[in-house]
Amino acid sequence: MKSIHTDKAPKAIGPYVQGNIVNGLLFASGQVPLSPDTGEVVGTTIQEQTEQVLKNIAAILEEVGSDFDHVVKTTCFLKNMDDFIAFNDVYARAFTNQLPARSAVEVARLPKDVLVEIEIIAAVIE
Repeated sequence: MKSIHTDKAPKAIGPYVQGNIVNGLLFASGQVPLSPDTGEVVGTTIQEQTEQVLKNIAAILEEVGSDFDHVVKTTCFLKNMDDFIAFNDVYARAFTNQLPARSAVEVARLPKDVLVEIEIIAAVIE
């Protein structure tokens, strides 16, 4: 197992790593809309926060030489399922060629009271 770290994504806010590679797959920790530079929440709307989450995921994918076309599975946590359509509008822009399998659930609360968190599993390009 190889742990992943990039300064282009937020540092872990607990006892975990940004991701681990096992057998050619990246298992990335859930990303919330934090700025990698300040550690502060970016945006107040579901659209703004989803854009930041996807930027953070892109940075982790880039660190391992992968991209959104190699994401196999996502799990999306939304604070409010009423945001589902607006969330999907932003989310869909990241996945242009290959769509991953996905679960999307409403949760009672997320770290730092953000509106969205996304975790991924992706193939590592070799």
